[in-house]
Amino acid sequence: MSSLLPVAEALERVLASATPAQPLVELPLIDALGAVLARDIVSGVDVPGADNSAMDGYALRVADAGQALPVSQRIAAGAFPVPLEPGTCARIFTGAPVPPGADAVVMQEDCRQEDGRVHFTAIPAAGQHIRPRGQDVAATATVLRRGRVLRPQDLGLLASVGRALVPVYRPLRIAVLATGNELLEPGAGPLGSGQVYNSNRFTLAGLVRSLSMTFVDAGIVRDDARATAAALQQAASRADCVITSGGVSVGEEDHVKAQVQRLGELQLWKLAIKPGKPLAFGRIGRTPFIGLPGNPSSVFVTFCLVARPFLRKLQGISEPEPPLLQARAAFAVSAPGSRQEYLRVSLRAVGGALEAVPFGNQSSGVLSSVSHSNALAVIPPGATVSEGDMVQVMLLDLLA
Repeated sequence: MSSLLPVAEALERVLASATPAQPLVELPLIDALGAVLARDIVSGVDVPGADNSAMDGYALRVADAGQALPVSQRIAAGAFPVPLEPGTCARIFTGAPVPPGADAVVMQEDCRQEDGRVHFTAIPAAGQHIRPRGQDVAATATVLRRGRVLRPQDLGLLASVGRALVPVYRPLRIAVLATGNELLEPGAGPLGSGQVYNSNRFTLAGLVRSLSMTFVDAGIVRDDARATAAALQQAASRADCVITSGGVSVGEEDHVKAQVQRLGELQLWKLAIKPGKPLAFGRIGRTPFIGLPGNPSSVFVTFCLVARPFLRKLQGISEPEPPLLQARAAFAVSAPGSRQEYLRVSLRAVGGALEAVPFGNQSSGVLSSVSHSNALAVIPPGATVSEGDMVQVMLLDLLA
């Protein structure tokens, strides 16, 4: 386990161990945003339920359109029309059902009323401005499939087929444990000598909640083997997955890795990734464990690249990860590295193409490099980059 695993291989191994096993719950549709569908949703109705008008205008028979026609009825949305009398037209409004016998709608801008009749300035085609029954959703059609993360437009779609409750997977409970004698919570007082505020707790809380999962605060554990073991066991008993920050490197005060091995199993350690080499994955008892590095920028990057795909699969999400884009490098990498590097960059449009501008300080301890960037530029191991070369980029807004 001492060699550095390539990112792709590590991710493959991590994902292979993610077996969704969340219980199914039913949520009111209004509360289901961000939840993951646990079953396919099949429509029991046609949407729309009847042919209806796409315009304000006049419904008529195409065969009658060459003459001025009297208005035989007025149809508003929600009304129940009677069959259209031959040689007449019906005043109709957007969304109103088309009367039986009519086969086109002429929008009011192409009509004029004169002497109690409607004159048409153009001959409509059959079906013009009519939205047919079932055009949006047909009865018995699968509306949304299991494993989908419900978005606002999905809630509207489910409402359109009459769903009031939706079957979803219970959100994962993710325990986050920070390690280190140097950590102080914001608001707990001024920093002492050698202390830093615990930013990782808040970064990880935001990342977990951005996945619509439940954040379980496991607090801070000091750099002590016995205390670390107790904190890990307690966190594992409260959650579906435990994520730690810090304590997985090779220092004498890094106790997490050893205690995970004692309490369960360490399945991988150390990735060929920059930032974030000392990442660990395994289990505490039967609870999955992800040990992230302690440096703030490394925490963000490794969560997005490794923890996030794992948690999404564990939650039952079947949607693919966001696609990589191409951007022109506004930087150069002259010395090839041995690890896959993720540069924090800002994308801007230049001459119809995206350009990636790196943040000035790429240190793994500089959290502002993530906060003031909007993408990660991927530099494969052994690669060099000249200014103007095309590189792959990942949008941060699609990752967090």
